[in-house]
Amino acid sequence: MKRNNLAKILFVGCAFLSVSSCTKLKDDSYTTIISNKFQPTQDDLASLLGTAYSNWRFLLLDWDGLWRAQELSGDQEVIPARPNGWVDGGVYKRIHQHTWTADEGIVVQTWNRTFAGITNCNRIIYQIESGMIPVAENKEAVIAELKVLRAAYYAILCDAFGNVPIVTQFDLPEGFLPKQNSRKEVYDFVVKEIESNSGLLSEKNDKSTYGKLNKWAANALLARMYLNAEVYSGTAQWQKVIATCDAIINSGAGYILENNQKNVFVTDNQNSKEIVFALPLDENYTNNWNAFDLHMQSLPSESQATYNLLSAPWGGMCATPQFIRSFDQDDIRNQRNWIQGQQYSSSGQPLVVGLGAYKDKPLNLINEVPSIDASETIHGFRLGKFEIKQGAAVQLSNDYPIVRYAEVLMMKAEALLRSGKADEAAQIVTTVRQRAFPDQPAKAIVTGSQLQGGSTYDYGQRDSDGSTQEGGADIKYGRFLDELGWEFDQEAHRRTDLIRFGVFSTKSWLSHKATKNATRNVFPIPRAALNTNSNLAQNLGY
Repeated sequence: MKRNNLAKILFVGCAFLSVSSCTKLKDDSYTTIISNKFQPTQDDLASLLGTAYSNWRFLLLDWDGLWRAQELSGDQEVIPARPNGWVDGGVYKRIHQHTWTADEGIVVQTWNRTFAGITNCNRIIYQIESGMIPVAENKEAVIAELKVLRAAYYAILCDAFGNVPIVTQFDLPEGFLPKQNSRKEVYDFVVKEIESNSGLLSEKNDKSTYGKLNKWAANALLARMYLNAEVYSGTAQWQKVIATCDAIINSGAGYILENNQKNVFVTDNQNSKEIVFALPLDENYTNNWNAFDLHMQSLPSESQATYNLLSAPWGGMCATPQFIRSFDQDDIRNQRNWIQGQQYSSSGQPLVVGLGAYKDKPLNLINEVPSIDASETIHGFRLGKFEIKQGAAVQLSNDYPIVRYAEVLMMKAEALLRSGKADEAAQIVTTVRQRAFPDQPAKAIVTGSQLQGGSTYDYGQRDSDGSTQEGGADIKYGRFLDELGWEFDQEAHRRTDLIRFGVFSTKSWLSHKATKNATRNVFPIPRAALNTNSNLAQNLGY
């Protein structure tokens, strides 16, 4: 986010508040700082609230964060071994093959960082209610916003781990060990918290609410819970998905589909009318090393010359070839969101490969990856959905759209499809597809019958160790899963979508073999958490 102070409010505010981990729900040193060294005033309120939001960025985008857990475990992206490394003890292979452990980075960091956000919410609620942080007006609304934010963090835990402790109090006795709740209890808690508090949130959609949870962003997160209710609670809630999405669609808040999807992901994207809830980022303020570095993790080092980057990128992550092949050749989302083909310097000179078997040959990125265990620089299309500006730092300045209006429309469409209203669903999907086929408008049209059909993804193991033919024709509503993949790749949706469609553990891709083990649909409770809390039991299958 640029040209205003919101990013600074959200992230510089960390100077006021320390971020505690999930293993210490009460932070005595923090209380000492507040009471003895820092006397907050009403003017400090925005910065203090911002620290509770800042945990979302740590959780999602920092190294081994939720983004990796959601994307690298799925069928769209992979980090294969490269000439410059990217083996790292087999961590990326374990994510790809679903053989992660209770000590894995994505497991530990997703748990710790999410609970840190919850602890921050609990702490600030406590400090407001006790008078330590003064709130001159709209106190009830401020607390409601924090409760919805806390619920949003719990929604992540519900999705990733299932059975987790629900803790809503900060002022806890020494040695307190929270008890574990069931996944359904966590689901019910999240739904109740959002339903009970979203009515107190602002209905505005402007600079005053950008990067914050207004009523419509809260409803969008609630719709996500309803969309996955059958997975989380055992009971589908398709009509509630439709009603909640309709509340946003009919809100008059000004959300629209951008004519060009890329407008949502440019560097200066803070004015996009498609963004419902954003994570504001600015390299001037969010400047820790891994703040938002997908371009560094993906681009070959030679691509520094293409974008005049301040540092040479590291060249690991790329698209899974089978996913790229699932696109229609005229779908501009494939062409614009994935970096492919011959690469050039910013002055137009063809680039050549600097390492490996293709050294000194043209840097021509091809849609092939031999294996998770071995690849060359040329292998795999690279991530390019978020604009990479000229002269970019290790941290991109693009705001991250956590929820966009296209998702609201597609959630409604999926619920309609699963409720037997395939033709109504198809009308919505066609609307979303239209901007992807500007020169071939007829190809944007999809029918209800097509959405009820299988996936076009050619599933099966496809690497140097072997090939299997599984296909996607047997996936119920598989074509709709394809539509989600084509629209939301690189946005940390894929693992959750694959689980909801029954694909995550039942299909193979690249070097990932189907496990046929649904226990992998949740991550294990981190070993460190189990060792420090005797009330926690490990998830089934770990």
